[in-house]
Amino acid sequence: MKSVKERRVHPRLEHKLPFSVAVNGYDFSTITHNISCVGAYCHLDKYIPPFTKISVKLSLPCKDKKNDDMMVECKGVVVRSEDEADGGFNIAIFFNQLRAEERKKIASYMSRFLP
Repeated sequence: MKSVKERRVHPRLEHKLPFSVAVNGYDFSTITHNISCVGAYCHLDKYIPPFTKISVKLSLPCKDKKNDDMMVECKGVVVRSEDEADGGFNIAIFFNQLRAEERKKIASYMSRFLP
């Protein structure tokens, strides 16, 4: 049997991280299901249609508890919104406006857990 080749350039990390989404004057707090250097997947109670532009804030825990969590702020766009059987929606977000230093924060965090 052939193995399935991963199509993603940027690996995903299955971690639950504090995550907030702002759209059209509304703010939603949630946690990520997974994160990569170019996007995130999370659950929201409200439907946000694909192609909606949003603002994102992500909190990345520091390695040692002496320092504050690293905050990542960027703009994104919803690329997928799926009904969840238990209610709410699973939202895939592409970070379309992410500064290099913010991307480095995510990559640095992820490197602690990926081979």
